[in-house]
Amino acid sequence: MRNLIEDIPEADWTPIPYWMEGAADVAETTYTPFGGEPDAASARLIVRRVRPTPGSQLALFASYSYHGFITDRQGDTLQLEADHRRHAEIENAIRDLKYGVGLNHLPSGRFAANAAWMAVQVLAHNIARWTARIGLAEQVVTTKTLRRRFFSLVGRLTRSARRLTLHLPQDWPWGTQFGEALRRLRSLPHPV
Repeated sequence: MRNLIEDIPEADWTPIPYWMEGAADVAETTYTPFGGEPDAASARLIVRRVRPTPGSQLALFASYSYHGFITDRQGDTLQLEADHRRHAEIENAIRDLKYGVGLNHLPSGRFAANAAWMAVQVLAHNIARWTARIGLAEQVVTTKTLRRRFFSLVGRLTRSARRLTLHLPQDWPWGTQFGEALRRLRSLPHPV
């Protein structure tokens, strides 16, 4: 599979919008799964290649990471790849709902209790997403990460000269990021 992808000519790769400018391309080739079987049929293999992001770990001497999928759908390669990416984002949101806010543990055998639990969990998930997007200016941060880094923070609130001061741990690695997020969220206009 790797050889098949690496044999795609450079001219066939088309740049796509990505969060890092010029870091991702898409191409298409043909792949025959189970090629040794008598009834094997060829299918479209759409591949997205992504340059390594800061902090990512690749194989030795790898220039890209590749994400491919097989499809029998008709249509433009770029549209099919964008649709595939959107589908993956939805699956990540569902996974975050299940394991980040506990939607996989409905507490009761009663419909009304589970409906209330689900409403509260979806509200918590949306607040976490808004906090990440508006406060932290990041697209996707899991609820578990937000809870570990920010929501379960140990701090001390003091009052002096009619002002409240939040004292955070001194060597906390996300202190600057927390301060920026707090500033952004406080600058939002109050609802009327």
